[in-house]
Amino acid sequence: MKRLVAWLMSGVVMAGLLLTLLLPSPAFAASDLRNIADDKIAERGGKVDLNNCSVRRFQDYPGMYPTLAGKIVLGGPYSSVDDVLALDLSDRQKELFNKYKGNFTVTDASIALNEGDDRINDGQYR
Repeated sequence: MKRLVAWLMSGVVMAGLLLTLLLPSPAFAASDLRNIADDKIAERGGKVDLNNCSVRRFQDYPGMYPTLAGKIVLGGPYSSVDDVLALDLSDRQKELFNKYKGNFTVTDASIALNEGDDRINDGQYR
């Protein structure tokens, strides 16, 4: 009797496995696989987002890292790129910012890119 029950159970398990392989599973759209961070990164269009970046993103702009970058990061959030000029900046810092202003953008601040609110040291090392 035990052998019969074991044989029947193995048949049920095999039938279940075959059905799962043969029946189509629901396909997920590419938009279902995106997360908030992907959307925020796409929204900035390759520019530095002043409300959602860390100080390290300013390393590509000579003269801005780390002093001016720290002031910008800590002075946010901003509603426009020009809001940075309202900070307490020296004439040289304003000149540097205006030089690179086309490389910056502003989007709504998101916790997805500012986890822990540590925008000075975001833990990304070379």
